[in-house]
Amino acid sequence: MTEATRIPDTPAAPPTGDEAAPVTAAAAPRRLPSTTDMSREARDTRRERLRADGFRIDHLCGDGAEVDPGSLAGSIEGFIGFAQVPVGVAGPVRIRGLRAEGDFMIPIATTEGTLVASFQHAFNAMNRCGGAAAACTQEQTGRSPCFSFTDLASATAFARWVPGQFAAMQAVAAGTSRYCRLRSLRISVMANTVYLVLEYSTGDAAGQNMVTLATQAVCQHLLGAMPQQPVSWLVESVLSGDKRASAHAFLGARGRNASAEIVLPAKQIARYWRTDTDAMVRAWNQAIVGSAQTGAVGVQGNVANALAALFIACGQDVACVAEAVTSVTRIERLPTGDLYASVTLPNLIVGTVGGGTYLPTARECLSMLGCTGTGSAGRFAEICAVVALAGELSICGAMASGAFAGAHAAGGRKGRTSGTEGAAPAADITAS
Repeated sequence: MTEATRIPDTPAAPPTGDEAAPVTAAAAPRRLPSTTDMSREARDTRRERLRADGFRIDHLCGDGAEVDPGSLAGSIEGFIGFAQVPVGVAGPVRIRGLRAEGDFMIPIATTEGTLVASFQHAFNAMNRCGGAAAACTQEQTGRSPCFSFTDLASATAFARWVPGQFAAMQAVAAGTSRYCRLRSLRISVMANTVYLVLEYSTGDAAGQNMVTLATQAVCQHLLGAMPQQPVSWLVESVLSGDKRASAHAFLGARGRNASAEIVLPAKQIARYWRTDTDAMVRAWNQAIVGSAQTGAVGVQGNVANALAALFIACGQDVACVAEAVTSVTRIERLPTGDLYASVTLPNLIVGTVGGGTYLPTARECLSMLGCTGTGSAGRFAEICAVVALAGELSICGAMASGAFAGAHAAGGRKGRTSGTEGAAPAADITAS
């Protein structure tokens, strides 16, 4: 099991290289200043604490060197500058994952008032229960080309022929990248059109471009070898579910499939949300019925809040939030009267290399999470699941207790116009 960065009681030695050095001290995590303290002093104290714990945050603080425009080639066209989104930090949160193990400070990029405070509140409650368990269980990214023929007979002949080409297709895909490997093939015949679902492993990259290039090469190979040429073909037929909500990922995974769970004792629910297990379960059951009426794919409260904030902070493709919210949240009463809560995200298109992860602030945020270097994408997926779970607990607790509107009115509105007046009541969104 990989040990992740812990937050010690004494400052850690500065790390060498890109990644924050692991600290194995078992001490209880120290808290940062209150999330609702918006003073310069609180900001500076947070920065000092993070630096003392070995994190490099120069670019996040605006002190880093200017980014060379030439280094952005392939990421942007018509470059003029950067959009600034505020980044807060919440934590630590204790995670007991297969790959994410330890106490983590979570960078959150957002302009939604109360969001960071809500996560902090849930993290504090989760830590009281020993933290959340997490697991990234499957990893694969797909593309779905299609081939149209003159008639059904030609299409079915192609569908019978193509499985025998799988080994050659794997060899072609492997030749396009050091990390991209074709793992499986599924076939769907729709009259005179044949759809292929190709699933790849992509190492620590999200792999969208990687699998597109591999699929293009695979299709070119098939076109040169197939017994009858198609009338037309597409490298992506939309069957893969790319950047759209669909049930496709529930069959296994699209990107990474990660889950997180926790058991909250009834006394912690009363302490942190001023409600009880039955009220939380009732609120969630009502939300499930409401969600069903919308025709939503999956059942969740505000997973998009957690993932969008992490994706922006950590250099992910933010458009992939559209598909990543195809998730399932469960909130159930145990025979003991305690609460079981879990989130499953089967559609996480995330990576720790490639894409925007090389940008300075993204690199600093990933390093804060211990998610740089080989083998770290699964760890990042588990962290995403735990943060999503915290958000689900927070919104369900606020709804069950009746504090949802009040907390947003206090922290999300007044805070923009009247300084310290905007601090939300501790009982609503921050832990005592």
